[in-house]
Amino acid sequence: MEHYDIIVIGGGSGGLAVAERAAPHGARVAVFDPKPLGGTCVNEGCVPKKLTWYSAEHMSHAREAGEFGVDVEIKGIRYADLANKRQSMLKDLNQFWSGHLEKLDVTHIPERARLTDKNKVVSESGTEYTAERIVLAMGGAPIVPPLEGAELGATSDDFFEWTELPGSIAVIGAGYIGLEMAGMLRSLGVKTDVVAMEDRVLEMFDPMISQALDQHMEYQGIDRHLGVKVAGLGGKPGAVTIKLEGGQELGPYEKVLWAVGRKPATANMGLEEVGVEIARGGIIPVDEWQATNVEGIYALGDIIGKGPLTPVAIAAGRRLADHWYAPESNPVPVDYDQIPTVTFTHPTAGMVGLTEPQAVDKHGDSVRIYETQFGGLNRAFAEGEVPPVAMKLVCAGDDEKVVGIHMIGANVDEMLQGFAVAVRMGATKRDLDLTIPLHPTSAEELVTLKEGRPGRQKGLSKAA
Repeated sequence: MEHYDIIVIGGGSGGLAVAERAAPHGARVAVFDPKPLGGTCVNEGCVPKKLTWYSAEHMSHAREAGEFGVDVEIKGIRYADLANKRQSMLKDLNQFWSGHLEKLDVTHIPERARLTDKNKVVSESGTEYTAERIVLAMGGAPIVPPLEGAELGATSDDFFEWTELPGSIAVIGAGYIGLEMAGMLRSLGVKTDVVAMEDRVLEMFDPMISQALDQHMEYQGIDRHLGVKVAGLGGKPGAVTIKLEGGQELGPYEKVLWAVGRKPATANMGLEEVGVEIARGGIIPVDEWQATNVEGIYALGDIIGKGPLTPVAIAAGRRLADHWYAPESNPVPVDYDQIPTVTFTHPTAGMVGLTEPQAVDKHGDSVRIYETQFGGLNRAFAEGEVPPVAMKLVCAGDDEKVVGIHMIGANVDEMLQGFAVAVRMGATKRDLDLTIPLHPTSAEELVTLKEGRPGRQKGLSKAA
């Protein structure tokens, strides 16, 4: 029986962060994962998504280049070429992590592990391992609803295995994943519909973002069927139909993509047998230092139901290891209320802090809103009306502390990081007013906003 200081179940962002930070302190660490190292982010998430997004973005820029007098002939997309290059890069990242763990003297066991006691696991091959601490970091998996014909639909994991694009597709779901997929596919020339039970797109974002993104999707030719319930799928592969409650039917589509969320990969892990609390939906509750209700067992990343984002899992893993092995560095727990996030839709949208409805719920009448919509210079010569860039500051209190920032438009993903630091440090509206703007940029709009209004829209947002 092998013994370690830490056993990590899951070789994704959070689990690898624990191992990478703990091993240099002399901790004996074992990482269990039967899949290629890197987890969802590397293999079916952030990295392949952003590479595909860049392809779609280049296509969009090429279409718009003529507005500035640039003659461009678009012959199409060599999608198989993109898919092959993308897969090659992912393999390089898998190999990097394998080599990196080896250099750190971290044991990688490419098998699934299951708990048999609070300090013991058993691998698929039947070998038992013990550890002082066990870190659960299994990540999540796409949800496929138990509906008639559901197997006719693909998931986001399947998407990254495609080597050719469909002629038409329906994306079921109007959250992060669904709208990112829809935007990329439409930009690459695929006829795209979005079907969702939500009443607005990106319901977890500020209502301003939802409204602006809906305008962009209309402009791009993405049909939205919102506020509907899917009863099942019909037809056949290559000609799939969507059955709605009430008898209506959509399609046929060459492909249908399920994007209705992800579920924690906590089933059949032995958690119940050892007494680990599991909440609704398979989520594992933890305290501020990622501890479960069972001594010596910790959980982080997508399985805890708070901030299911790669940088959040990494921060939690690193800070947990520092908490154990480098307390002199004064590590602090992850603040799940101050998480900046972007969605790589077309265009990108980003937020940090509270939405307007959340701020009104929390701070009441002291909330003041500063917002703007404008046409970016990158589309200055476009014919007809182009959907706007939109930005909003959410301020609260007598000093107008900035408690939320929301943006949608070209490059807002790159703008938001610096502003997130300002929000984290407690910046006020006056701090932004006193900042000299960079001109001409879109980002300068956030430090030149003048007219404010009282907060409203209480209770309209589902964001955490």
